[in-house]
Amino acid sequence: MTVSALTPVPRARVSLRQRLQNALPKLVLAPSFLLILVFVYGFISWTFLLSLTSSKAFTNFHFIGWGNYLKLWTWTFERDPPSNWYTAIVNMGLFGGIYVVFCLSIGLGLAILLDQKIRGEGVLRPIYLYPLALSFIVTGTAWKLFLNPRIGLEKAMHDLGWTSFHFDWVVNPRMMIYCVAIAAIWASAGFIMALFLAGLRGIDGEILKAAQIDGASSFQTYRRIVIPMLRPVFLSAMIILINLALKSYDLVLSVTGNNPGGAAELPSTFMYSYTFTRDQMAVGSASAIIMMMTIAAVMIPYLYSELREKSR
Repeated sequence: MTVSALTPVPRARVSLRQRLQNALPKLVLAPSFLLILVFVYGFISWTFLLSLTSSKAFTNFHFIGWGNYLKLWTWTFERDPPSNWYTAIVNMGLFGGIYVVFCLSIGLGLAILLDQKIRGEGVLRPIYLYPLALSFIVTGTAWKLFLNPRIGLEKAMHDLGWTSFHFDWVVNPRMMIYCVAIAAIWASAGFIMALFLAGLRGIDGEILKAAQIDGASSFQTYRRIVIPMLRPVFLSAMIILINLALKSYDLVLSVTGNNPGGAAELPSTFMYSYTFTRDQMAVGSASAIIMMMTIAAVMIPYLYSELREKSR
């Protein structure tokens, strides 16, 4: 007797225990997923909703559309006198550019140094990573005291006899943002070094030996072989640094002393001040959404390129 090909094959019965085992990961992740859904995406949606209203000290639902966004960019292009948002955008360009470039350069240099199997690597590595263990409040306060011309570096140089030495950036409104960049670079360069060092240690040594046999110098080996192979690390480090630069708030206040006069204004400090101290909640919410979209503009192409390479 033959069985027809169209005869349905009976499904194997799944026991209750197997169903529970299959559902257990979903049950474990459900609370975390729910919290993220409410406290991350829910609050993002709420912030976007507020940015479309005329909310001041308290929320209201008088919608004005994109008026708050237009107001911010009007402040940017009509900058006579300069607005706080214009100052924040300019400072973000200065601070972000210096911060990213110097962190990548110093981190890569330190990683290459430690990759040479030098003596004392086990001691140097924790020293370079130590700033990462400190909060930005502690880091900013330490640098504020160190750069203070009355008690810090300038006074120390004067005590040593170098009376012509002057370094008053931390009290100079035009130079405050550079002091914030110095403190941020000191705090993050060690972490970037760790990322690059992990990438260097992951490169196959046979490739480097083959380059040496072909007569390539150390400089040529790093320039033409090693650094191009560190492209994923470069991208990851840039994403992290841009994200940290956009969210820099506590470091600005601790280095400058509550940012007097808004000289070191950044989008993060602008958002906080307009939302909580200037009673312009809708404008602050609009600036927060712009910050989020800036991060998304960096993250989405990176994730797309990574997923595309993995699919290949």
